[in-house]
Amino acid sequence: MGRLSRTLFLGALGLAAYYALFGGRYSVFETRSAAGEMEVLQARLDSIEAVNAGLEARIDSLENDPATLERVAREEYGMVRPGERLYRTSQPDTTVEESGSAP
Repeated sequence: MGRLSRTLFLGALGLAAYYALFGGRYSVFETRSAAGEMEVLQARLDSIEAVNAGLEARIDSLENDPATLERVAREEYGMVRPGERLYRTSQPDTTVEESGSAP
């Protein structure tokens, strides 16, 4: 009976080792998959943090730099100082194709 119990013990130990490595929630494959996913998410987080830092710098410059505020007011809102004139030019619309027939 000693040899049978030893064989059963080694078999159970082998099954437990196999399950620990290749089965279950914390298997080698699941751990590698989670590590890869973590790297992807970390890269996304770094990218988002870089965008956030740029937006914070823009907020700071708009709050504390009058030249930046004036540039944005002129470029985005067409504002001018008293006594200045605003000239706008336009390009012809090239998205509409001319047809040879009269309407």
